Amino acid sequence: MWVLSLFGWSQPMTHSTVRLRRGAVTAIAVGTLMVPFAGGAASGAPASATAAATASATAVEPPTPSDSASASTGDFRTLTPAVTKQVDEAVRRVMREANVPGVTVGLWTSDQGQHVRSFGVADKSGGERMSPDLYMRIGSETKTFTVTALLELVDEHKVGLDDPIGKYVDGVPNGDKITLRELAGMRSGLFNYTEDDGFFKALTSDPRRPFTPQQLLDYAFKHPVLFPPGEKFSYCNTNLILLGLVVEKAGGRPLGDFIRQNVLEPAGMNHTSLPADAAFPNPHAQGYTDQTATGEVENATDWNPSWGWAAGAMISDLDDLRTWARTVATGILPDGDSLISPVTQKQRLNTPPTTIPGAGYGLGIFNVQGWIGHNGSLPGYESLTIYLPSAQATLVVLLNTDINHAGTEPSTLFGEAITKIVTPGHVFNLPAQPAAR
Repeated sequence: MWVLSLFGWSQPMTHSTVRLRRGAVTAIAVGTLMVPFAGGAASGAPASATAAATASATAVEPPTPSDSASASTGDFRTLTPAVTKQVDEAVRRVMREANVPGVTVGLWTSDQGQHVRSFGVADKSGGERMSPDLYMRIGSETKTFTVTALLELVDEHKVGLDDPIGKYVDGVPNGDKITLRELAGMRSGLFNYTEDDGFFKALTSDPRRPFTPQQLLDYAFKHPVLFPPGEKFSYCNTNLILLGLVVEKAGGRPLGDFIRQNVLEPAGMNHTSLPADAAFPNPHAQGYTDQTATGEVENATDWNPSWGWAAGAMISDLDDLRTWARTVATGILPDGDSLISPVTQKQRLNTPPTTIPGAGYGLGIFNVQGWIGHNGSLPGYESLTIYLPSAQATLVVLLNTDINHAGTEPSTLFGEAITKIVTPGHVFNLPAQPAAR
């Protein structure tokens, strides 16, 4: 069935994101990259993205005295031409093996340079090239925004992390015991609505239909709880639908409006949104999926993402996600002000171990071998946005397919391939794990 997450759930042996897939086994997805793109950015792109797209295929700043592939500083290898060539070759290899149409990758550090490049096509029918300026659906990365909105309300003393969800939403199984902290940390024990057969049939029979949050919860709540709250980690999109309702009730506004006014605008993220329908700003890539009623590959670009809502319906672009990677990992806005108080941020980054080796999960955020952030998967699209504090390094990967390769999400393949080169001591690897049922 489809499942949502930055590290969403997918087919057997896949821990995917906001993705829907049938099967009892899941795996975590990571970032992605692809085949070289040549050509300028589309009109209407953000200025910085346009500059990146029209620059030379490999942008490295500043130039380094050595071209050695082994050049490194601390936890991040210097982005010499030799290193960026290795990255590009790795992206092309993954792209060929996983049959990915198009991908954009961005690497940035405070002092080791940057590398931004697009590969392949944004539209298989027309042949338009992938470029850094395109809007993309980001799936379960949405969770990081919803939880950030919740944490702002915690700082304002409008909600408490240890409040029971029943205080805000009626009818939740174990609602008098499950806390907001357990929902954000994926330890509620609630059933994941995207694993319900009725939901899968409803969505795949008409992927353009809208869903309300209550309809999504109804699919989950007809199932018994899986375990007592707090007992263990179990990735679940139902948790985020509930937290979205909490933000709306305590914040006094629709979730999209609250996130825009309190998270996106302070961060200067003008190309990110939580749409209320299937609207998709231009320019955007076409997205391809096999998450269909027949299993055949279809163009999912105009499918209604309302079924993901607070767990996976957001849209963004490369520049905004670059900003968000550091902001969500540190709690600090680009201008130096705090978005989240240090005390609350510390609680977010308390990432107890999960069932996934090398990965911890805090409040709506992963820590995988030191990389902090989230991935996302939605029919037609995958993303990865992560930050390595020890190197002040950012990696963003955006691609226009969610079709697995050998049981693994392509974003995971890209993320692992890239970090093996630039941060060999911090490889972003998320091995497939059986889903806890």
